[in-house]
Amino acid sequence: MHSKTLEEYKKGIKIKYEIVKEGEHFDYLYNPSRGKLRDLCWLIFENNPTQDDLNVFKNLLCLDFDHTKKNKFKEQKDKFRPIETFFKGETDPLNIDAINLAAVIVDFQPRPFKKFNEKCRIGETQQIKNADKAEIVVESEKEIIEVDGFVKNENEESKEDLKKGNLYSNFQDVFSKIKTQKINPEKIIMVGIGTIALVSSACLKKLDRMISKSK
Repeated sequence: MHSKTLEEYKKGIKIKYEIVKEGEHFDYLYNPSRGKLRDLCWLIFENNPTQDDLNVFKNLLCLDFDHTKKNKFKEQKDKFRPIETFFKGETDPLNIDAINLAAVIVDFQPRPFKKFNEKCRIGETQQIKNADKAEIVVESEKEIIEVDGFVKNENEESKEDLKKGNLYSNFQDVFSKIKTQKINPEKIIMVGIGTIALVSSACLKKLDRMISKSK
């Protein structure tokens, strides 16, 4: 997992490089060399670097960024060789500090790799949560369909029983089947409401016919 995320991090940096190399820092990035990347790095760090970027600077160059020590910094040209060959597509760097400084040079976010990795893990966790929620919704929909189907079937059977005038035995039969199928209380309530509604409707229709005949 870690190696896969690192590859994605490097890929993102390289894509950002291809975008910015023709931009503001064209002279430094279009045909990068160790010296040009070193000079661009100094230029970037002169403009309010973040603490994370300062840590990257120190980790790779083994010295703190200090405006008064530019000459000492200039001696670090060879430290930019892995970044140069990375941007040119000649090598695949393994030094995480060099990769992080490459991210600083092209202003790739999120950086450093630690933050990029954390963001990826958070994203994956959220995807898992969303998948779990989707599964719950699907299961709920299945239960609703199951209840609807059960009520429909029982209502059809109830109609046949009503024609025979056997209402009491119909209720007994419905709830006996509910117990047998171990349907939860919410489903029992829904089935009961559906059955009662059907019985009430049938009784009202029968009463209406009787009144009509008496007239």
